[in-house]
Amino acid sequence: MFAEERQQQIAGLVAASGRASVTDLAERFRITTETVRRDLAALESAGTVRRVHGGAVSADRFSTTEESILERTIQRQEQKLRIAEAALAFLPQGPSSSIVLDAGSTTEVLADILARRNAGSAASKGAKGAEKDQELVVITHAVPIAAKLASTPGIALQILGGRVRGLTKAAVGQATVDAAHKLRPDIAFVGTNGIHASFGLSTPDPEEAAVKAAFVHSARRIVVLADSSKLDAETLVQFASLKDLDTLITDRKPSRELAAALAEAGVEVVIA
Repeated sequence: MFAEERQQQIAGLVAASGRASVTDLAERFRITTETVRRDLAALESAGTVRRVHGGAVSADRFSTTEESILERTIQRQEQKLRIAEAALAFLPQGPSSSIVLDAGSTTEVLADILARRNAGSAASKGAKGAEKDQELVVITHAVPIAAKLASTPGIALQILGGRVRGLTKAAVGQATVDAAHKLRPDIAFVGTNGIHASFGLSTPDPEEAAVKAAFVHSARRIVVLADSSKLDAETLVQFASLKDLDTLITDRKPSRELAAALAEAGVEVVIA
């Protein structure tokens, strides 16, 4: 196989899975790791991939790249729906329960499901029956999530204030962080832009990272909702280590390296 042909195949593999390791590529193409590194260097020069420790990632996975919430909402909709549906099993069942819904496209899908489910349940029981149900306290700093749940039966909505970022439509800033630190919710459903074996959970914006870190610090249990495009990705600001997590819900088995790190950290992995 000519080097150019091999490099095209490597670029295709990285584009399809988001990343590839030097050792896996060496085994796949039966070449030395030095040859793989030369191929990756050539692909990086062409702008096709970006080299990272141990391999390469897609060229669009720069540490400061951040899509708007509107862009993310229309991407990987089927996977996000499966993840959000699987997250329902982790809702607290006690008579007085509270959750955090972090800003994000997958947590927004979970809010959609909660709104539809509770509305349907209230309609079937009638107003009198719905009044007897205990309300689930839902805390969020995300404007789209708050809008979906504002008038949902059976949900007591609490919104954390702050400056709203246009890109993510989420409140950020010191006031938001301080308010999050004063809470002790049962579960935080957290989104992330990247989850990596050594770097943990990360997001491109420092202010968003500060709010997410406060949620992770405050909640009794942390459930991360992340589609497989976030696996093995590293963005600019770390907001949690793998040891901070209780559960990861995703749509594909993690890579061997990430799976081993999650197991070592005691994180339950649910494949939706």
